[in-house]
Amino acid sequence: MTIINPKLCLNRRGLLKGGAGVLGLSASGANLSFAAGPEGRKLVVIILRGAMDGLNVVVPYNENRYYAKRPGLAILPPGEAGGAIPLVDNFGLHPALPGLSAMFNKGEALFMHAASAPYNERSHFDGQDVLENGTNSSLGTLDGWLNRSLIALNISPGAVGVGQTVPLVLKGAATTTTWAPSELPEADPETVEETLELYINDPALHDALQGAVDIGALVGDLDQLGDGFEQLARAAGKILVADGGPGAAAISFGGWDTHADQAGVLAANLANMDTALLGLREEMGAQWANTVVVVATEFGRTLAENGTDGTDHGVGGASFLLGGAVKGGRMVGAWPGLSPVNLFEGRDLFPANDLRSLFKGVLRDHWGVDLAALNTSVFPDSAVAVPMDGLVF
Repeated sequence: MTIINPKLCLNRRGLLKGGAGVLGLSASGANLSFAAGPEGRKLVVIILRGAMDGLNVVVPYNENRYYAKRPGLAILPPGEAGGAIPLVDNFGLHPALPGLSAMFNKGEALFMHAASAPYNERSHFDGQDVLENGTNSSLGTLDGWLNRSLIALNISPGAVGVGQTVPLVLKGAATTTTWAPSELPEADPETVEETLELYINDPALHDALQGAVDIGALVGDLDQLGDGFEQLARAAGKILVADGGPGAAAISFGGWDTHADQAGVLAANLANMDTALLGLREEMGAQWANTVVVVATEFGRTLAENGTDGTDHGVGGASFLLGGAVKGGRMVGAWPGLSPVNLFEGRDLFPANDLRSLFKGVLRDHWGVDLAALNTSVFPDSAVAVPMDGLVF
């Protein structure tokens, strides 16, 4: 894993502001000089871990069965108190997402419902593996499709993982790096300087620590970045737009497994995510025009609410694209409806849309990944999943 310097001056002030991130960074090598991605185009992949309830996020408010099966949980139609924010095609957005709604209205976001990776067994761990490894099996491979995309483009190193663990989608042979906010006290600047001097004759250790300091200085004072989802998103934005910054970032937002008391938990998570997405856009600045953000979850949830004011593991879910490079303001993909004959196994939204088609459309048209590579190496044996056209400018 390599980290390279974006020509930062490592003065005491930079060290102090960046110190909080030093111990959270996994790195080797020196300086911050990534391949920026084709033509400077940025790609952010956000995994919502725990299976977000797509039906209460992108609300099919014209479906009577949605309300019949969710008498206590359904989001009311637009125009009613606490109702959905209207989108298009009789879909609405959860009221906790005004920022995402504004992006949609500006043409910077689109939604795909009834979406799934090629997996329908409803296990979080296996579902996330299939979503991220890009195969038909949780054990199909130990690396991720985003990492293999970097190899297909030969632009390594080109991605950063933001969070406490490296997401599977980013693991693989291509060189990447990671950053996470430290849970330890800030390192004293003098201690960091003295340690750098101590390691001067050990290039591996010296460069690893130097890279950590550099990224920490880039991210800056964590207290100024909010917390939770917002902190991770803003940190990713700062790293992406830095001089010599990477072309891609992968972030995980957890807490979406809403078996009980879903209404409050989901609303809080969505509000936090909305703030995070707005924060990412703000940090990206002018680079937002060249950015695509993919938001996906391992699967959806049951149509019917359960007995503990929640929903259980389902299949078809909802995914988003947003960014200045997205041709937004619309829904994409097929909608199977909620009639009994159209449900998956009589209980779940049918997975009418393959997430690999969405991912492939972005990778082909935003990054220029060759179709042959997409069908064979990036998403092995996936020719059946045809890239979606017209997702990006």
